[in-house]
Amino acid sequence: QQQLVESGGGSVEAGGSLRLACAASGPLYRRNYWAWFRQTPGSEREGVAAISTFHDATAYADSVKGRFAISHDDAKNTLYLQMNNLKPEDTAMYYCASDPNYKSESTMIRKEDYTYWGQGTQVTVSS
Repeated sequence: QQQLVESGGGSVEAGGSLRLACAASGPLYRRNYWAWFRQTPGSEREGVAAISTFHDATAYADSVKGRFAISHDDAKNTLYLQMNNLKPEDTAMYYCASDPNYKSESTMIRKEDYTYWGQGTQVTVSS
């Protein structure tokens, strides 16, 4: 099975930037979907952004559109999330996920559709 390891989390002031990375290993599928989710204590895990380079598709939650950018380096098997203009409400544990099955744009950031998960990296944004 795939193993996913996130890195790049930390503490930043509002308006700052962070870049998360997720290194993948194990069996990898060219048609994979990759995504970032986030979760705060007591809340549901929510989708942030997703990408499929094979299908040339991306999807973003409305709350991060225009501020976050997802990308995937196929050669390095690494997923990235560039987060700019961070807000205190972006504070959460961020998880990367992957799944080989086809998804429509409306389901690309739905947590139920992802099989493999990383352990998470904490992002804290202070005001």
